Amino acid sequence: MRASDGDRDKVASVLREHYAQGRLTVEEFDERLEQLYTSKTYGELATLTSDLPDVDLRELSVPQIRRPERRERRGRRDVQQTQRKGLTAMWATWAAASGINWAVWLILGVTDGFDFPYPWPLWVMGPWGVMLLVTTFLTGLGNSRNR
Repeated sequence: MRASDGDRDKVASVLREHYAQGRLTVEEFDERLEQLYTSKTYGELATLTSDLPDVDLRELSVPQIRRPERRERRGRRDVQQTQRKGLTAMWATWAAASGINWAVWLILGVTDGFDFPYPWPLWVMGPWGVMLLVTTFLTGLGNSRNR
């Protein structure tokens, strides 16, 4: 009897499962998939899984086909979210380091009889802040349109 596309999809899911469980090597899996999509009958499909533990093909459901564009959009959104989290962490680190430097500067000034030294924390926070601004706007996350 001739096999349908649904039957081939079921066998493909069986092969994927056996590959995931380590019963097939990458080469064997690829070779069987090539044979699978050229198979025309149930007999040809059965030979692809004959050396693997029994799986009743009628019991397996046809795998749901996902649209690649949807996954691509979701992937892009995940990348942007990860970038935002990374930038937020970098800005938080910058703010914490700047705050500590200014606190040290303030303590030095107060303990020296309110004779405050040169504002050296500007040299720490200035270049670092400029680089963060450039990074934020070059990644496009500075724009509210991308959120």
